[in-house]
Amino acid sequence: MNHSSLQKLRAAIDSFRQEREFSAHWAKLQCQDLSPSYITRVLNQLARDGHLESRVEERQTIYRWTDDDLTSVDGWIERQFSRQQIKSVPLADRPREQLLQNGVERLTNAQLLAILIRVGVPGESAVEAGLAISSRFEDQAISKLIDASIHELRPISKAIRSDSYCQIMAGIELGRRIAILRDIEPPIPERIRGSDDAIQMCVKRFARLAADGLQEEFHIVTLDTQHGPITSHRITVGTLDASLVHPREVFRFAIRDSASAIILVHNHPSGDPTPSREDIAVTDRLSKVGELVGIRVLDHIVVAKNGGRSIMAER
Repeated sequence: MNHSSLQKLRAAIDSFRQEREFSAHWAKLQCQDLSPSYITRVLNQLARDGHLESRVEERQTIYRWTDDDLTSVDGWIERQFSRQQIKSVPLADRPREQLLQNGVERLTNAQLLAILIRVGVPGESAVEAGLAISSRFEDQAISKLIDASIHELRPISKAIRSDSYCQIMAGIELGRRIAILRDIEPPIPERIRGSDDAIQMCVKRFARLAADGLQEEFHIVTLDTQHGPITSHRITVGTLDASLVHPREVFRFAIRDSASAIILVHNHPSGDPTPSREDIAVTDRLSKVGELVGIRVLDHIVVAKNGGRSIMAER
């Protein structure tokens, strides 16, 4: 459903929403620019979703609005647009799967809301509800979500019940408290001038991996010409082995980011950040490849529950 289809749907409903009770025949007469079959589909969908109730009198179908406050229908109209968007999203791109595969930081506001909402209602999934709410609170307005009451969110999505509303508010408040605590901590260095800066950045950026990682993961952080961090990429998951960390995968991301240098990062689930012989072998191999392609391996940081260690600084 594109925006013109959304306007078409809104125009159809606006033509008969002012009548508390009406017949299907009368509704079609009010929408002569639209086909009768289209109006029939709209009325049937409204009835299936509980906004209209119907009965048959003298061979005519009579509809009656079930809601005293028809503002809820506006939310229903928005959900029809959202529903079509969600249906085009592959299963692998859905919130929980994407979080587990790529990390929480890559999720959109709509996907984060869908996870907090958790379950939908008949006719509307949690994903559709998340998209509807994020669409209403676009861009910077998302910060105003914390001030929204359940009565303000309910017309946007029928999936907003007391439990889902509490989950959204609790998630926002927890994030706010964590943000306050992080403001107290030393900031991530804007430029990496040495191993101390590299350790400080990696310990903070990969804090979840260090604390909660159940198996080893190998990442890289790409750096610009001033050695400022660009972004990070996960390369492999599993026991670190020089034969498994292929230079092609490492430097493919670095070249794509137009990186001048990279920092190698991996975790030790044991909690001890002491580098192993295999860690050193991986560092040596990738450093040599970096010299050939003109992208310097600036450092290799091991992160764990007990802190971070620089392999370059200890050699």
